[in-house]
Amino acid sequence: MSDLTALTDATFQEAIAQGVTLVDFWAPWCGPCKALTPVLEKVAQDMAGQARILKMDIDANPDTAAALGIMSIPALVLFKDGKRVDQRGSQSAAQIRALIESAL
Repeated sequence: MSDLTALTDATFQEAIAQGVTLVDFWAPWCGPCKALTPVLEKVAQDMAGQARILKMDIDANPDTAAALGIMSIPALVLFKDGKRVDQRGSQSAAQIRALIESAL
């Protein structure tokens, strides 16, 4: 089970409002999404205090994904103080760290 905090459509805006936040849009049936989870957990641990990594199940919370135009998963969307600054697909741990560091 993931140690990453799960977001809902109701909690999304408040969660991304301050600081640097990477949101992993995923679904339980998505194999590549499941494979990415341990990578994200490691990066979240390494970057604790600098940035947060959160998860959003698009099947359970379709409104936010639709509003952001998420068309494929996994989708990693980087926010800084509530504004989207980048979006990527599946990435390595080093690529995710570099992405987050670019917004710090």
